[in-house]
Amino acid sequence: MPECIELTPMDNSKSPESTQKADTMVESTLTTKSDGVPLYPGEVVCVALLKDVTYLCPYMGALTGRLVVTNYKLYFYQGTTEQYTRCIVEVPLCTISRIEKVGGVTTSSRNPDGRNPYGLEMFCKDIRVLRFVMRQENRQRKTIHDKLQELSFPASNKLPFFACLFKEEYAEDKNGWTTYSAKTEYQRLGMPIEGWRYTKHNSKYELCDTYPHLLVVPAAASDDDLKQVAQFRSRGRIPVLSWIHPESQATITRCAQPLVGISGKKSRDDERYIQLILDANPHAHKLLIFDARPQANAVANVARGGGYEKADVYTSSELFFCDIHNIHVMRESLRKLQDACLLAHPNDDKHWLSNLEQTQWLHHSKVILAAATRIADRIESGKASVLVHCSDGWDRTAQLTSLSMIMLDSYYRTLEGFMVLIEKEWLSFGHKFAQRIGHGDKNHSDSERSPVFLQFIDCVWQITQQFPTAFEFNEQFLILILDHLYSCLYGTFLYNSERERKKEDLRKKTKSLWSLVMSLRDDYLNALYVSAYQNHVLLPIAAVRHLDFWAGYYARWNPKMKMQEPIQERHKELLKIRDHLRKKVEELERQLAAKQNASSPALTIPQDAAALSV
Repeated sequence: MPECIELTPMDNSKSPESTQKADTMVESTLTTKSDGVPLYPGEVVCVALLKDVTYLCPYMGALTGRLVVTNYKLYFYQGTTEQYTRCIVEVPLCTISRIEKVGGVTTSSRNPDGRNPYGLEMFCKDIRVLRFVMRQENRQRKTIHDKLQELSFPASNKLPFFACLFKEEYAEDKNGWTTYSAKTEYQRLGMPIEGWRYTKHNSKYELCDTYPHLLVVPAAASDDDLKQVAQFRSRGRIPVLSWIHPESQATITRCAQPLVGISGKKSRDDERYIQLILDANPHAHKLLIFDARPQANAVANVARGGGYEKADVYTSSELFFCDIHNIHVMRESLRKLQDACLLAHPNDDKHWLSNLEQTQWLHHSKVILAAATRIADRIESGKASVLVHCSDGWDRTAQLTSLSMIMLDSYYRTLEGFMVLIEKEWLSFGHKFAQRIGHGDKNHSDSERSPVFLQFIDCVWQITQQFPTAFEFNEQFLILILDHLYSCLYGTFLYNSERERKKEDLRKKTKSLWSLVMSLRDDYLNALYVSAYQNHVLLPIAAVRHLDFWAGYYARWNPKMKMQEPIQERHKELLKIRDHLRKKVEELERQLAAKQNASSPALTIPQDAAALSV
């Protein structure tokens, strides 16, 4: 009879550490194995099905082995009771979006051949679908199902995230929580700058609870002015500085939509504030406002109390609609992409391109990149200042500001700079990671979920394909970020805003993902990087024919769709071999020099000569 056991937690804090790199996720150090499973510091085995479990792999068929659930991950090891050969499935529990029982009398779910397997089906946020079959005896499915429901959705069950239990220790100089300082970053941009000033009016988040504590605003705007403008901008998200050109003083500012409404409300304070942003740039005659939404959506928002800047009111500005669709459209596009990847068969690619086209995923990426490229071009070539917003200013706005800043500023194309960019434009400015990802939330159908940040990372990858030597970081770095976007191993992406993270005291309770990155820095470096690109502005071609399906991320679970080894990875290995040989040559040269010195007449005195000298 299949054995289902619940194991008591064990103390792994004193176990020796070793480093593991998996194809699916590059992780930090692991502790000694428990029941044959390598564990992270703080990870414990909760339930193990020791035999008679079958994983229905969509690519390799049915595989027999054992299933292990810890307080952090689900593992499936292939093999017999006597010997488990390798780990086939390894998924952080918070990456699981939905768990369903299949088979038995309670469901009509069947395989295409008519069989009705008894087991569990899990839908993951990284587009995997996992199916496990087990025997009905001993209520083992219920044990596994209940434990997974408890541990995969800690927020719904009022349990701590595993990030709060993770006991990894990093060197003091590798503390990722110190990666970003708002003051330091603004100083790098040239602050203090004429026309702009710091304000601490949001130090307690009283002006806008989704904004960072430190803001840079027009110097001529008083704190009272900021209060008035906040009343006319959605969620109180007033226009604030994100980036400034070091020579022209052209700026990127960001905000939320104006609250115009069907009555056509106006705000003299808001109009004057917009003028102050323009006045801070001596080269510009109009402020360019990039509304990320389709125009029809912006007009529809008027009926809900929102709106956009009309030309007859904001006479010193010019408005552009970017046609980027909302979170619901993007969520559906990703669902279609998931279906296309799951249905892809290596021996039947007749419909692959048409299925990919129907997802519209690359089309949406093209639209986002086109808008960001236009922003970068108008700032660099036209010396224009740009204001970016969508509805609330925390989704599409972050995509456009951060992508255009990557194109304009080579610092954000370095490993450290990219981490700073994410901290500033996404984390500090209130992208709702908890709601968009659904960290620990069992409500998988929540309409607030959307792959906004995934789209951004995908767009960054697209730019790296067009400019492969302009980025210091590699593809594995981008994949690592996405994996831990879902894993809840680190505190970096937890909660919705800077204010919430401070309230939860994440800096003390959790580790930062950037600690791992800095500890394994060499693993995420691009071997093709050329630092001469530091002064270059990148303007990628935003056309679908110049964009690629990111197989290295979306198709990585399918071994038959894996791309050949990228040239940069091969180059990286060759560089390692070169460095090893150089060190060997240097060592041999030192040994040769030592031997030559030892046999030199000046250093070697014959015994008879030594006797004469006495």
